[in-house]
Amino acid sequence: MSLFKAASTVSLLTLASRITGLVRELLMASVFGVSAMTDAFNVAFRIPNLFRRVLGEGAFSQAFVPVLAATRAQEGDDGARALIDHVATLLAWTLVLLCIAGVLGAPWMVWAMASGLQSQGFDAAVTMTRWMFPYIGFMSLVALAGGILNTWKKFAVPAASPVLLNIALILSITLGAPLFARHGIEPIYAQAAGVMLGGLLQLGIQVPALLRLGLLPRIGVRWAAIRAAWADPTTRKVARLMLPALLGVSVAQISLLINTQIASHLATGSVSWITYADRLMELPTALLGVALGVVLMPQLASARAKQDDERYSAMLDWGLRLVVLLSVPCMVALLVFSEPLVAVLYHYGAFGDQDVRQTTLALTGYGVGLVGIVAIKVLAPGFYAKHDMRTPMLIAVAVLVLTQLMNLVLVRYLQHAALTLTIGIGALINATWLLVGLLRRGSYKPLPGWGKFALQVIAASALLAVLLVWGAQYFDWVEMRGKTWQRIGLLAALMVAAAVLYFGALWAAGLKLRQMLRR
Repeated sequence: MSLFKAASTVSLLTLASRITGLVRELLMASVFGVSAMTDAFNVAFRIPNLFRRVLGEGAFSQAFVPVLAATRAQEGDDGARALIDHVATLLAWTLVLLCIAGVLGAPWMVWAMASGLQSQGFDAAVTMTRWMFPYIGFMSLVALAGGILNTWKKFAVPAASPVLLNIALILSITLGAPLFARHGIEPIYAQAAGVMLGGLLQLGIQVPALLRLGLLPRIGVRWAAIRAAWADPTTRKVARLMLPALLGVSVAQISLLINTQIASHLATGSVSWITYADRLMELPTALLGVALGVVLMPQLASARAKQDDERYSAMLDWGLRLVVLLSVPCMVALLVFSEPLVAVLYHYGAFGDQDVRQTTLALTGYGVGLVGIVAIKVLAPGFYAKHDMRTPMLIAVAVLVLTQLMNLVLVRYLQHAALTLTIGIGALINATWLLVGLLRRGSYKPLPGWGKFALQVIAASALLAVLLVWGAQYFDWVEMRGKTWQRIGLLAALMVAAAVLYFGALWAAGLKLRQMLRR
């Protein structure tokens, strides 16, 4: 499977995930609105998500996938299967202990995340955290399965599995919340039950795919099996690589924790406004950055194991050109067209005019740094594939400090919007730093044509900006609240026109898109 075809497969399935995710958020916004209880749920859901991103999809994947790909390239499938069994054994028992500790320590974690929550919201957040914390166990095992399948170039199942979480949460809103209300239970607690159901479904869908490849991990339950797993030098290598990766990924999550803590002390609803903006920002981030990172990581690791430096650099160049080609117009859209996007997707039911305005401000802040947020997903694997976890970690620490210094200055003036703006600026700095590091080491040598390519993208994006500015200002998107289908149709027409204009302008400027994608 070619890199472009693989990335397209992941992107299309991720698109399905994000569309169902937007349906989920639309339903949640219209049913629950923005309140102390939605802030409580968002805080509670962020806690297991934080651990999932740090341990499962973060440090573990960054350490495990390159080692697994290199082991398979050097020792064949038998060596890779032995590594999978050993790593799965240690991971499973670590998750059992972590989940027990998380359930017991929920009040302290909620306090550390959002001490500004009022009494009712705080107690609800603690309860929902206890319900949802085992979700990290399911999702870390999903990350293990995804790493295995991606290494064997089976990208579809890992990319599709998040759809199941969204379906579970949609059912929890439409069916669970009314059921809970009839039994005198706070309706938003149904969301916590939906999260757990979604975790079970995502883990369950991995099993048949692993069985077909004969790669279902065998988890040891006896002490001798655990000790043998730890004695394996390759397994210990994964553990050693996880430490700096853990610190590096933790930096981003610490930044999120600090920002949530700050938001909890601002106006009620600030946590939710940022969360709704985050969901919209994740659409281009996942479609572009995550898809490219998932596809490139095992391929880069394999090229590194075979000491094929030319292929290694060429894959990075291809990934970065796709980042520029697709994330720059998305950045333009978030900067000048945020209000129509927020209004069409969220402005229903309990989600009011003020919520549209405040979410728009948060989304615009993310837009400033979208190119950096996406580029990091391609640049960081350039280090991880060579087992260098330390450099991205040190850069992330420096950016965290800078981001929080900016928050000290900007939050008093921009309130919750400052928290997303500083994340965007920090991402641009982080991506630039990573790029300079790869260039200085000689790991990445840009292929010819970047200057002309950049001018083509900038010119096409400028035309796109003119169309979107006109569309945002000519129509009153907030006042059209009662005209649901007219508003949706108008947004769809503008998006299609924007895509035709952008890619048409690139074609007119001489960009050979098909040749670039297949290169």
